[in-house]
Amino acid sequence: MEVYLEKRTFFVSHYFSIADIAIWSGLAGTGQRWESIRKSNKYPNLVRWYNSISAEYSNPLMEVIALYVGKKGLGKPVAAKSKEVKNVTGDSSDKAKAGSRSSSEIDLPDAEMGKVRLRFAPEPSGFLHIGHAKAALLNQYFAQRYHGEVILRFDDTNPTKESNEFVENLIKDVETLGIKYQKITYTSDYFSKLMALAEKLIKEGKAYVDDTPREEMQKERMDGIESKCRSNSIEENLKLWKEMIAGSERGLQCCLRGKLDMQDPNKSLRDPVYYRCNPVPHHRIGSKYKIYPTYDFACPFVDAEEGITHALRSSEYHDRNAQYHRIQEDMGMRKVHIYEFSRLNMVYTLLSKRKLLWFVQNGKVDGWDDPRFPTVQGIVRRGLKIEALIQFILEQGASKNLNLMEWDKLWTLNKKIIDPVCPRHTAVIEERRLLLTLTNGPDKPFVRIIPRHKKYDGAGEKATTYTKRIWLDYADAECISVDEEVTLMDWGNAIVKEIIKGQDGNITQLVGVLHLEGSVKTTKLKLTWLAETNELVNLSLVEFDYLITKKKLEEGEDFLDALNPCTKKEIAAIGDSNMHNLKQGEILQLERKGYYRCDVPFTRSSKPVVLFAIPDGRQQSVMK
Repeated sequence: MEVYLEKRTFFVSHYFSIADIAIWSGLAGTGQRWESIRKSNKYPNLVRWYNSISAEYSNPLMEVIALYVGKKGLGKPVAAKSKEVKNVTGDSSDKAKAGSRSSSEIDLPDAEMGKVRLRFAPEPSGFLHIGHAKAALLNQYFAQRYHGEVILRFDDTNPTKESNEFVENLIKDVETLGIKYQKITYTSDYFSKLMALAEKLIKEGKAYVDDTPREEMQKERMDGIESKCRSNSIEENLKLWKEMIAGSERGLQCCLRGKLDMQDPNKSLRDPVYYRCNPVPHHRIGSKYKIYPTYDFACPFVDAEEGITHALRSSEYHDRNAQYHRIQEDMGMRKVHIYEFSRLNMVYTLLSKRKLLWFVQNGKVDGWDDPRFPTVQGIVRRGLKIEALIQFILEQGASKNLNLMEWDKLWTLNKKIIDPVCPRHTAVIEERRLLLTLTNGPDKPFVRIIPRHKKYDGAGEKATTYTKRIWLDYADAECISVDEEVTLMDWGNAIVKEIIKGQDGNITQLVGVLHLEGSVKTTKLKLTWLAETNELVNLSLVEFDYLITKKKLEEGEDFLDALNPCTKKEIAAIGDSNMHNLKQGEILQLERKGYYRCDVPFTRSSKPVVLFAIPDGRQQSVMK
């Protein structure tokens, strides 16, 4: 169990489950025996897990204790303040608490155990972002809950925007999230059936070909005005349909529309477009087709054809649900249940793939995996653990309440996961760094082996060098007074006897003496430092900010008017020699500076080790 928990936050999968409750209750129920084991440091990973679970899930655990464990022999759990549940309006009434249930308390309509089949159907026109992650994880959650299955389907109906690169990265992202899909399918697998069905609808008078210019067509739909082509004969429609299939000059002027109801108050039912011409080759099937179905036409068919029982859709599609079922009805297909959940919106964040693509194409970011991007690859590269993302999303559940989420909550969850296990290292900012000479320090450098994490043996050990002259941050030196006693972390106390300044008034050097018998409890300043050796590692500490300056863009606002002019800041530093061994993706804490993820590890070239700053949940924005 101790080894099993070394790199885990929960016992099963990536989220809190009945397994955690059962094991926690068993330990808590042993009373003082468990308390003795906790204090023995014999099982640090188990104790870390127990303390983390106790702090984060105190309310449900206390209910379990009250009902099943009883007070007799009960161990002492870590104290945690109970959290009042609030809805988006800040109301803390009983009604609000009932409305804030987790996904585990929400049922899919008419779901039968063992017969639920769901699909996660991204369009391969970009990388998976945090909003898609919510949809993917909710599909998996309900599939597991009902012992069903999830299909990963690529909605590849627009060759202009799609590519194999996006398909490959979407698969990578889905697997990063731990989604267990039954198989991969493509909407393009059904193109021949969809074309045959479209022709059938034309012959039945349920679809027609329209050559109305797009802008005029949009205006007519808004105003409820029927197109002049709506009354075309079936023969004329079939003739124009053939022109569309051929991709002729005449066909390129046309689209296929469903003949639904142009007077319906729900504008999505006002003769939606089913097919459009597009001569661009498809990334999977090349130039076989010149026409492609719209999402509105293809999705209802493929869902029914693949035996999907429940289609999970974000509430932004609410007005199109009636259209979805009407199209299935016209097709003569089985009705698929729709279950809505609220779209995930994050502050200072764009989730539109069209807008994200603008940043990529205009060189504002370094690609779809840029740490400033809300993509799964981007936030993982920034230093987010997948366990934190999964916990963050599942805590919101499948609620239909619209909300605007703060990034701080996600990064706070992340800190709780990384802090108990990530190794500690030391860095000094390169600019204006200065030396403290310890006159009674060691004449010859010596090395001690100390833990990389004082409370977690699994982090390993590091070698710390002690010398007569040590590097300090200039900002720390400015805070020191003459004859002040300070603590040098992982060494002991020292007294600064002399502060030497240049003609410009800036400090250039400090002189002091070691006072190792001094008490660390009496000093105000606890300083990080590095020995003056030629083994130090050059570092580039990179901090990021939001891409836009507005918390939320209102309807009609242009995101280009809210661009953040400064979203990346690089700071040169030097780090302890142990950082030669950092691996790409490794997360660490620089003492007194924060958490970082190694993006570019050490090489024998002159290039620095690149560390990306990880927000700690207090404030993501760093540029002021």
